Amino acid sequence: MRLTALDFFGNSFQLAALAVLCFFPFLIVVTTALGRDTATVVAGWLGLDEPAAKAVADLFKIGSISGSVTVLGTCLLLLGAVAVAGVLQGWYQRMFDVPSRGWHDLTYRLLWLAVLFGYGTIQAVVARALGSFGDAVLQNVVGFILATTFWWTTVEVLLAGSVRWRTSLPTAAATGACCIGLGVFSARFFSDQIVANNQNYGPIGVVMVILSWLVAVGVVVHLGSVLGGLFTEHRGRSRPRRRAAGSMGASAAAEDPVRRP
Repeated sequence: MRLTALDFFGNSFQLAALAVLCFFPFLIVVTTALGRDTATVVAGWLGLDEPAAKAVADLFKIGSISGSVTVLGTCLLLLGAVAVAGVLQGWYQRMFDVPSRGWHDLTYRLLWLAVLFGYGTIQAVVARALGSFGDAVLQNVVGFILATTFWWTTVEVLLAGSVRWRTSLPTAAATGACCIGLGVFSARFFSDQIVANNQNYGPIGVVMVILSWLVAVGVVVHLGSVLGGLFTEHRGRSRPRRRAAGSMGASAAAEDPVRRP
């Protein structure tokens, strides 16, 4: 019922569409301006192997952007990225029953974009540092910690600290676990699909696989928030029962202070 009420799959497809149409152009411009390779960032997010990463690199081949981005173009790119943040923000506002703040929400969306790129940078550095160990378990554990921290910060930033950290932690942990599961699945499935689609259909085939992955990301994020919300609700209902049971036990003990076998 909760999934239907919050339009689970509708939000997932909306997030994927906005990411392709708005967020990726913004990502290309920002990463290039910062001297980073966009294809490497995307391949790291998908957990691709070397052949698949090469196919993605061919897709993102671009020349110098110096002088090619106008002020209007920059504003449109930024608005597109903010729209992606707005989808997540609206979702969490409904999940945690936090009212919208109107134009003030825009500030927190921009702050979240900075958090996102900070997370991407840290993730890339950690991945390179752990790559020499070749221990998949260690990489997944560290990845889970980073993902949980990122989504924990995401909820707090987008909701402007309206939700207590203890309340948002289950959602962050569930989303982090789902992201690690998607990463394991992506490394095994999407890499082969990208290589095969690139051979059969060319760049458009790679785009279709990336679009499918973005839909999966939307599903994972929403699933994590729902699981975390259900856990929080269950914990909230169980506490009054324990308190009530404790009060009844204390009353019984007071009425009958002598325990009989």
